[in-house]
Amino acid sequence: MRFSLSREAFLKPLQQVVNVVERRQTLPVLANLLVQVQDGKLSMTGTDLEVEMIARAQVDDAQNGETTIPARKLFEIVRALPDAARITLSLSGDKTTVQAGRSRFTLANLPANDFPAIEDLDLVERLRVQESTLKELIERTAFAMAQQDVRYYLNGLLLDLRESSLRCVATDGHRLALCEAELTLGAQTRKQIILPRKGVLELQRLLEGGDREIELEIGRNHLRMRREDVTFTSKLIDGRFPDYEAVIPIGADKEVKVDREVLRAALQRVAILSNEKYRGVKLEVSPGQLRIVAHNPEQEEAQEEIEAQTRVDGLSVGFNVTYLLDALTALREEQVVLNLRDGNSSALVRELSHERSRHVVMPLRL
Repeated sequence: MRFSLSREAFLKPLQQVVNVVERRQTLPVLANLLVQVQDGKLSMTGTDLEVEMIARAQVDDAQNGETTIPARKLFEIVRALPDAARITLSLSGDKTTVQAGRSRFTLANLPANDFPAIEDLDLVERLRVQESTLKELIERTAFAMAQQDVRYYLNGLLLDLRESSLRCVATDGHRLALCEAELTLGAQTRKQIILPRKGVLELQRLLEGGDREIELEIGRNHLRMRREDVTFTSKLIDGRFPDYEAVIPIGADKEVKVDREVLRAALQRVAILSNEKYRGVKLEVSPGQLRIVAHNPEQEEAQEEIEAQTRVDGLSVGFNVTYLLDALTALREEQVVLNLRDGNSSALVRELSHERSRHVVMPLRL
């Protein structure tokens, strides 16, 4: 096996696959990348047995072959080489040589046969979606995923596939984020799958936006995303996601319209004096204004008053300020609406012009 290409052309696909490789491995070969050259095309595969990434690039001076190379070492070498360097990689026995100008590195290989392959997808659904659409859906919801929750099905992102739309939903039990997009060609039948946290973060890193379409293949246990330069596969969480539609408050008829940035800045200032453990702030609504108050155990207090379009009077409800700030950051429009019911009910936070993106924040007793 042999090939050569520029440092820039090598670094991008290398960066994509090296992220998947875990630093602590049970199997030595999992610390390596599977490197294959076939008919002038290079493909590199990294996996941790949960997530698999295959990145591709065109190469020159190519001889077919395959091996596995230490992932981090190869990445660090390529990254440390000068910008315009031309890199030649060649295989000899159980060693790989990386050459660029006067630099030469020899790395130890492991046989390609030892590299684990994710089993074939038992395909049940295939759909096409614009890359920018999927990127937006994940960005607006992924922050609400749980981390290491015993309810393992919350440690991931729900993809709710419908005939004409795709919904992404995440919740950690304290807040919920939902965003949906219309699809020209949706699912044949309604289906829900849960993508694990690592798969979500890798997919988010991979998506570049833009109008090109990508293909999503859904199997019984896996999700696969195909793009011309990369193939990403992740195992799915085997579990049942809670009925999220039951969490979205009904009858929250008390509306408060505010400027998103003004509210965000006020919350950030008040949060400075909130209790470090509970991060609680109180929203007090009266006609034409919203007052935000925070206290802490040192008897310190912060107050902010901002203008709001509302007729609600005498409503006071507490929330975790971090959850409110996360929801506001995920929204894009200048004007947002808080739908409230009473002092013990969840708030629905959404954009003024549509309900495509919705956030539910549970109340906090203060």
